[in-house]
Amino acid sequence: MRIASFVHQNQASYGLVQGETVFPVSTAFMDKYPTLRAALEADVLGELADGRDRKALHLSDIHLLPPIPAPSKILCVGLNYKKPYPVAGVAVQADGIVIFGRHDDTLVGHNAPLEMPMGDAAKTYDFEGEIVAVIGRPCRHVEAADAMAHVAGYACMNEGSVRGWQKHSIHAGKNFLASGAWGPWLTTSDEAGPPEEMRLVTRVNGTVMQDTMGAKMIHDLPKLISYLSHMTRLNPGDVIATGSPDGTGGSCTPPAFLLPDDVVEVEVSTIGTLRNRVSKPYS
Repeated sequence: MRIASFVHQNQASYGLVQGETVFPVSTAFMDKYPTLRAALEADVLGELADGRDRKALHLSDIHLLPPIPAPSKILCVGLNYKKPYPVAGVAVQADGIVIFGRHDDTLVGHNAPLEMPMGDAAKTYDFEGEIVAVIGRPCRHVEAADAMAHVAGYACMNEGSVRGWQKHSIHAGKNFLASGAWGPWLTTSDEAGPPEEMRLVTRVNGTVMQDTMGAKMIHDLPKLISYLSHMTRLNPGDVIATGSPDGTGGSCTPPAFLLPDDVVEVEVSTIGTLRNRVSKPYS
């Protein structure tokens, strides 16, 4: 299944995506489970097909939100593919798993504008295509062998970064308002298949900048989930961004940072394509 969260006629909802249409969940279903996160918490994704409205909406008539509009946690993995460092003058060394967090308001949905930073921050605004996993069942202290049973599905992410501010701290460079995006929807694990078989391609204005397979992650998803679950409780709807491969703007020579009106597309096979345009700077 492909499940989208969206706004239609000023009303937030979610539903099943089929081709170019979406079937919203029924009013009765929403009364019980008002968000996709609530449906995950209740473990009722299997009831969505029967709980949907029979009247479909065209995707062009709705505003897609991030699949989980308000997750309790967005956990991002750094340095998870082999690639040259430093990036934009930020020297990085890692012997183990590198984790940082993002605020949910730093990420917009499919086709929503990315907010171009102002001032010096605009000079090092970068893209990062990633495969995202969404937790479906809570877990704490889970072993890697059992970890994948806790994954509800997958999505694409552009984990936008301001490289110059990463010199201040990773948190600063990764948490500019509306600097990244994820979506376009949640593709359930049974349809998406294993992450190691997913192909990740990032394009800027149609030019391929990143192209890799999930199998090339240094730390695979079961290991990441196990590691994170020993640090914290993973809840339904929590987001794990698994890292970005070589080819970001900051790793190019010369650097190829984002500019106003650039279009970033992150495509993950079996999931879909996330597309966003960079806005003009706010005055």
